[in-house]
Amino acid sequence: MVGFKNRYMGMEVMLDPNKEISGDDPIVITQFNISKAVKDSILINLGECGLASLIGSFQVKYVNPITKLCIIRASRDEYQKLWSSISLVRSIGNCPVICNLLHLSGSIKACKNAALKSDELKLEQYKLMVGARLSADVTQHMQNCLEKIKLLEH
Repeated sequence: MVGFKNRYMGMEVMLDPNKEISGDDPIVITQFNISKAVKDSILINLGECGLASLIGSFQVKYVNPITKLCIIRASRDEYQKLWSSISLVRSIGNCPVICNLLHLSGSIKACKNAALKSDELKLEQYKLMVGARLSADVTQHMQNCLEKIKLLEH
């Protein structure tokens, strides 16, 4: 018996520098927000049949709201459709965004390692940018996210 083959995509969600943010609220990246934006993009660009073929294997496995990094799972047969739909996502909520694929892998372990490396680099950049204004809450939240990704399996 052959197991279910998946692809894992490490994605970065960035604010679109070419567009203005319509509200005062900063972008809040959650599993629900990303999942909804991607499903809406699939429905618009691939239709109901495309959504039905992807929905069984589609899952947002990990989200870091500080570094705006996420890991998304899709079946091996359908990941290219999902990738194209993610590339066409232009907003999450009312915030204009650009999605960038950082890593594509057949195992969650390899994607987890790439995401962990990227998260650590972004955390160092964030610390340099903010400097002494870095609060203990943000540091603790980031450490919790790093621990969560280390525990990520299946």
